[in-house]
Amino acid sequence: MRNPRAYRLYLIARFVLALPAWVVVAVYLVRVAKLDPLELVLMGTVLEAAVFAFEVPTGVVADLVSRRLSFAVGWLLQGGGWALAGATKNFELILLAWVIWGIGATFESGAFEAWITDEVGRENVGRVFLRGTQAAYFGGVVGLVASVGLATWNIRAAIFAAGGVTVGMGIAALLVFPETGFRPAPREGRSHGAAMLETTKSGVRLVGRAPALLLLVTTALFAGAASEGYDRLWEAHFLRDIGVPDLGGLDPLWWFAVLGIGTMVLGLFAVNAVARRLEGAAATRMATILVVLSAVQVAAMLGFAFASAFALAVAAVWIVGLARSLIRPVYSTWLNQAIDDSSVRATVNSIASQADAIGEVAGGPGVGAIGKALAIPAALVTSSLLLTPAVFLYARAVRNQGREPEFDELPQTVQAGA
Repeated sequence: MRNPRAYRLYLIARFVLALPAWVVVAVYLVRVAKLDPLELVLMGTVLEAAVFAFEVPTGVVADLVSRRLSFAVGWLLQGGGWALAGATKNFELILLAWVIWGIGATFESGAFEAWITDEVGRENVGRVFLRGTQAAYFGGVVGLVASVGLATWNIRAAIFAAGGVTVGMGIAALLVFPETGFRPAPREGRSHGAAMLETTKSGVRLVGRAPALLLLVTTALFAGAASEGYDRLWEAHFLRDIGVPDLGGLDPLWWFAVLGIGTMVLGLFAVNAVARRLEGAAATRMATILVVLSAVQVAAMLGFAFASAFALAVAAVWIVGLARSLIRPVYSTWLNQAIDDSSVRATVNSIASQADAIGEVAGGPGVGAIGKALAIPAALVTSSLLLTPAVFLYARAVRNQGREPEFDELPQTVQAGA
């Protein structure tokens, strides 16, 4: 593998960045800030609107200037967003915090994946993404226990700690992360503005002419539409509709730690199974895995929406979290292996992330309005149905493998187990 130091730093970053526990800030918004279902979803929608506005421009910056600089700035901004969110109960300031966090996310997305792909090589990136997922599971377990423990003493302190950890990673990226595989997109005497525009066009053209990339960008749209409502409402569904049983007199926050740890422990075992199936995998194999995982996610989201018993709801949440966490490395592997022009790698990754953001902005407010007007379970059902087109698109990719030679032009190996 090229540049093993970059590989080790990538795993460390995935571990550290998983330490902040999103469930803590989600519970803070429900219990302390007292946001209603529509406000919870609007918060995410505003975040994704910021992502939509900045995603491709920041991806182009990563391709033209420096990928390391891009994701370092992203982590610094995300840490600032965490800190501001924990400092206030004011809805408007919380929205501002999430705009800052969203802009930071655009600097990271695309750039981080493109950086590690160039450092270790396309042929090795499948294994790297899967090992990164495992590192994130370990970090998530440690972070959940630490964050919930701190939050039971002072929930704002837990949110500030999350911001501090993320800012620390941004500083570390600037100081110690290598960048040896990056080759900036050529400017050829053009101004920065003209070079950015041309890089954007090149990325869009690549997506338009590569069936696999177009498929993946389209499925990101539906995945984003489905995720927004679920991400903002599942904790509220437990707290307001299902209820959580007593856990030895501990704060109910500990139940969310148990839920998160359960998902991660399951994932640690499941990642190895996925790695074996990805070894030497062609695009068809990756599409098949994504069909199965996406269908499981839809079924589990529906089960969670209709669950009245706490145990059934817990099982559904574990399955949803497991499916989503396994989809990410498979999706990223297929996407980055399908990009044959390294000079626009971050831009194409950003286009996929922007499609996800468009889906979240388009689907979020409607789902939130359904939750406020009817009930949270109705909003969760809507979210699950929004994901079903992605299942059919992946299935179509599998069916068309033998009839559309374009899919055969993709790189045919992913050294997931090497």
